[in-house]
Amino acid sequence: MINNNGHLISSAEATVSVSNRGLAYGDAIFETIKTLNGKILFWEDHYFRLMASMRILRMEIPMAFTPEFLESQILELLNHNKSNSNSFRVKLTVFRKQGGFYTPDINDVNYFITADSLESDLYLLNGSNCIIELFKDFYVAPGLLSTLKTNNKVLNVLGSVYAKENQYDNCLLLNTNKSIVEALNGNLFLVKDNVIKTPPLEDGCLKGVMRKQVIEILKKLPDYECVEASISPFELQKADELFLTNVIQGIQPITAFRKKLYNTTVSQSLLAKLNMSVRLS
Repeated sequence: MINNNGHLISSAEATVSVSNRGLAYGDAIFETIKTLNGKILFWEDHYFRLMASMRILRMEIPMAFTPEFLESQILELLNHNKSNSNSFRVKLTVFRKQGGFYTPDINDVNYFITADSLESDLYLLNGSNCIIELFKDFYVAPGLLSTLKTNNKVLNVLGSVYAKENQYDNCLLLNTNKSIVEALNGNLFLVKDNVIKTPPLEDGCLKGVMRKQVIEILKKLPDYECVEASISPFELQKADELFLTNVIQGIQPITAFRKKLYNTTVSQSLLAKLNMSVRLS
């Protein structure tokens, strides 16, 4: 089932107009959300990021778009989903109504919500190798627009094709200043001694919801200093550990970059603390 602007329909019935602005111009934003046992994880962070993104893109926010309304729309879809899974990957997409070319006729929006079942409920440490490389064919433009989850993800698509063709598990993206921004599907954290770095939003990395959760956990740990600072590719060879974060996988350790092998001690410890916070919520 799909929630299409408040109406539940089957996926077979769902259609998109060729004039849809999200399709035609990438004039859309989305939230990827994990739910567990009928509860939306980190919902407040997702909601406020969505509202901030709509304002930045000058979309008209409907009066009905309260946290309670959108939450009810997601949960209604899950209630009608014929799956025995306790956990779902939910995608909430908001797009400007069709009309106009580059200049839209109106700034009103429509939305749709999809849900796919997940195999695991809590976050698990992926025991398989995660070998990465730099993707240097194209670069991220540092700035506010790059921090949003818009439909303009062709750079991530090309990076994913490159990774698949060359048998890498992931790639790191760089901005035009040649600083590392993020991975293809998540934010990056670098561990060196007792300092844990993650690229700042000013460098163009996604304003990740899981990134925020991990930063908040790290601030409570006296043994580590968490800093938001630019990361040079040269720092990868000197790092003790690298890991990626997103709301579906949680924390994904990187095991190798070229000839450099990494520990997974910090990521394992953080994953346990993350699952504890999920249970308590």
